[in-house]
Amino acid sequence: MLKFFTAPFHLFWSHRMLILQTTRNEISSRYAGSVLGLAWLVLYPLLFLSVYALIYLYIFKVRFGLFDSNEYVVLIFCGLIPFLGFAEGLSLGVGSVTSNASLIKNTLFPIELIPVKAVMVTQSTQVVGTGLLIVTLILLGKISAWALLFPVIWLAQILFTIGLVWILSSLNVFLRDLQNMIAVLILMLMMISPIAYTADMVPDALRPYLALNPLYYIIIAYQDCLMLGRFPREGIFWVLILISGVSFWTGYWFFSRMKRVFADNV
Repeated sequence: MLKFFTAPFHLFWSHRMLILQTTRNEISSRYAGSVLGLAWLVLYPLLFLSVYALIYLYIFKVRFGLFDSNEYVVLIFCGLIPFLGFAEGLSLGVGSVTSNASLIKNTLFPIELIPVKAVMVTQSTQVVGTGLLIVTLILLGKISAWALLFPVIWLAQILFTIGLVWILSSLNVFLRDLQNMIAVLILMLMMISPIAYTADMVPDALRPYLALNPLYYIIIAYQDCLMLGRFPREGIFWVLILISGVSFWTGYWFFSRMKRVFADNV
């Protein structure tokens, strides 16, 4: 049993240089040929943030008693960054197995690392966005000691995403429509996730439904420890750790069994 729980981490450590190199190459090739190149890593989250700020500040005219306009924009950014990281990872990861048929038959490249590489590539946007966010928080004087909890929350997000992508990329080998359905799912999650609002703004009768959205725990944890300077409320942190662990090890178990039939179906 212990071997099962440590197996994925042993795999990551044994092939850490391979993961690093392939991730770096994928990021470079992803922006190769574009006019702005790697500048898109900065522009992408900022463009999304601008749209959100425009809609909620000037169209919906949302106001918080505790925040001025600048602080509210930063609160949005706290929720937007993990959402973009998750959404990109899911979008690229679901089709990662079917789009890498040559690697499936390459015995030198562990198949389990194909979805992992996809998730890690998309974290580049989150790395840049997080750097911008932390600098902004420091300038606003909003950073606190609870920000030290952020790496743990980020790791939980990555493990949750990898586990989910392991499952969905396996299913996509047999259900190719799944990668199209994911685009719709991401759009729905963007609408119902607390990116531009807090749980306190949701009517009491609807709050239990928030618990069905795993992004709720990730986003609220980010907002609490970074912007609000406190330990994530109402057990959110521990629920996030639980669902991340369940997703990660369930995904690894599922992928390990499904990979045996990939070569015949990709």
